[in-house]
Order: sequence, then structure tokens, then C-alpha cells
Amino acid sequence: MIKDHKEFLNDLLTLAIKKGASDVHFSSSKSPILRIASRLVPLAKEAELKSDDIVSVVKILLSQDYARERFDKFLREREIDFSYDLGNEGRFRGNAYFQQGKVSCALRFLSRNILTIKELNLPLVLNLFSEAHQGFVLITGPSSQGKSTTLAALIDAINHSRSCHIITIEDPIEYVFEDDLAIVDQREVFSDTLSFARALRSTFRQDPDVIMLGEMRDPETIATALSAAETGHLVFATLHTNSAAQTIHRIVDSFEDNRQKQIRAQLSGSLLGIISQRLIPRIKGGLIPATEIIFNNPAIANLIREGKIHEIPIVIETSSEEGMISLNKSLAILVQNKEITRESAFKFTINPDGLRTLLGGKF
Repeated sequence: MIKDHKEFLNDLLTLAIKKGASDVHFSSSKSPILRIASRLVPLAKEAELKSDDIVSVVKILLSQDYARERFDKFLREREIDFSYDLGNEGRFRGNAYFQQGKVSCALRFLSRNILTIKELNLPLVLNLFSEAHQGFVLITGPSSQGKSTTLAALIDAINHSRSCHIITIEDPIEYVFEDDLAIVDQREVFSDTLSFARALRSTFRQDPDVIMLGEMRDPETIATALSAAETGHLVFATLHTNSAAQTIHRIVDSFEDNRQKQIRAQLSGSLLGIISQRLIPRIKGGLIPATEIIFNNPAIANLIREGKIHEIPIVIETSSEEGMISLNKSLAILVQNKEITRESAFKFTINPDGLRTLLGGKF
């Protein structure tokens, strides 16, 4: 039986950080589980958690910000996003939810140290996005593939390189930026604003140079973000998609048919580029990113405008001199450099036949 749930929680999260865990899971009738280098590792020495234990843990996790309101919202909506500050040790992004009538919780570790593009083993060409002053940059990929970390690296690069006003809109706030040359205002949905769309509309009266959207959840937010990028702002946002082409489809298909031509036109004119990434288990331990990168050039812009999104992969393959790279090419380079195994590459590709051609041989 757990006597002091706060002590238990903080000790466990400290242990997770020391073990290099990316995530911590709490589920009823199970010991806590850590995700280390993509593998789930149960903490067998810890007691199995009862449902009441997890409820107590969630109350503590929500206690740093509007505790009663947040817990009532959780009970009402049956899930909630939040962040939890562990002091000097770091921060965690979390989601509590119900499953089979019982409470579960997942936490993602967020280091206080914001790494650079180089330190993240990402292509240095991505720094071009942080050097831009206007346009729309999208960072995409499935859940838990490092989108927020890449986004933080780009925003912090701007923070350290020029005098400007950066506004972030997040749910919850993940990485905390310390003002350097820039002023960085971070707004959290629920505690600082009622919605992404409302906060984004308000930015037009807040004199921003750079806007960061933690997520684009609805057509109104997407349309406002496009307008912001068209009117002289540098806008960064994330989406849960698997490729550059799928990202454009997702944005356009969010709108009614009679608006899609206009959205394609706006996107073709304002898009700077798309980064799609995966985190692959490394042979020597840890994770390494594989990336698909597109920069909006005349050929890409024309395909977006004309609705010929399916032809974008061809442009990516023939535009390597501009810094573009397909996910398969990125995976193949990692295999050839003995950073990842062939098995891992095929696990993460969305085009196995294309990867097989690049690597040669059968799989």
C-alpha cells in the first residue's frame, strides 16, 4: 500500500529520468511501466497499483494548475492533457484517461535542456527554417516520434539568434523557453486561453513575429494559421501525419469542397516546408531520427495548387540538391551507416518496395 502518493510519484519519475525513460505508464492492477529506447519495461520491484492509487497520482499531477477545476474537467470529459514540473529534474507532459471505467495515465519526459538540431542528429538543413522570417513550417509524424523536440529546437534557435516576439500556443506547455534575444510568451490552452483558435486569432493584436502552434485541431485554426503565414508571420505547427503528401491532403481535406481550391492556393504560396520524422532504435542504443524533408519550390507549389499531391514524392527524389530527402532515403542512409538495422528500417517505412530498391536484396 502506498502511504505517500506524492513521494511515490516524485521518486518514480526521478528514477525514470535516471534510467533514460521517455515515457511512464500507470495502469490499474499493474506495476508502473517505463518506455526505454522504444521498449516497455515493467518495474517489477514496484507494487501493483490499485485504481485508487492512480486517482491519487492524477490529482497530484493536476495539482500545480487549477487543481479542482482540472480534476472536475477530467471527470467530465474522461481524459485530460497536462504538464507536471519536477523542479530541477525536468518536466513531464501527461495524459490521464479512463479505460474500462478505471483511470490510467501516461507521462512523457521533457528535458529542461533544449537540444539543437545538430545535437538531435537531425539534418543541419533544417536550420534554414529558423532563419526564415515569414511562412508556414509543418512538423509531422505519428505520436511519440519527437515532433515537439524538433519544434522546440527550431524555436530556441530563433530565440538565440534574433530580436523578435515569439508566441507559443500549447496544450499543455511542453518545453519552457528562457528569453534570450527574443521575447517568448507561452500560452497554455485552458489556463491562459480557451482554445487554440481563439488564442491564434488574438495573436494578430499581440505583435508577434513568430507563432508556434502545438497542434492544429480544426479547420478554423488551420485557416487562421495560413492567414498568419500569408501576412508576414513565421508560423510553426505540428500534425499527426505520415508523410509530406499526406500532410497536405490532411490540411486540404479538413475543409468543405467549395473552400479546398482557396486553401490549396494559400498553402502553395505560404508553405516553407514540411519535416516528417520517425525515431528509430539505434544499434548502439538509444534512438536516432529518420526524416523526410520538403522545401516549397515552384514545382511543389504548382502540384499543391493543381491538386496533384501524389506527384510530390517524385519531386522530393529529384531535389536532393535543395536539401530535400525522402523518408526511405533517410532510412537507407542510416542502414548503410550502420546506425540502424534493416529490420528497423522496414518496420518504419511506409513504402517497403521503394526501400527494398534503395537497399538492394530481399527482405
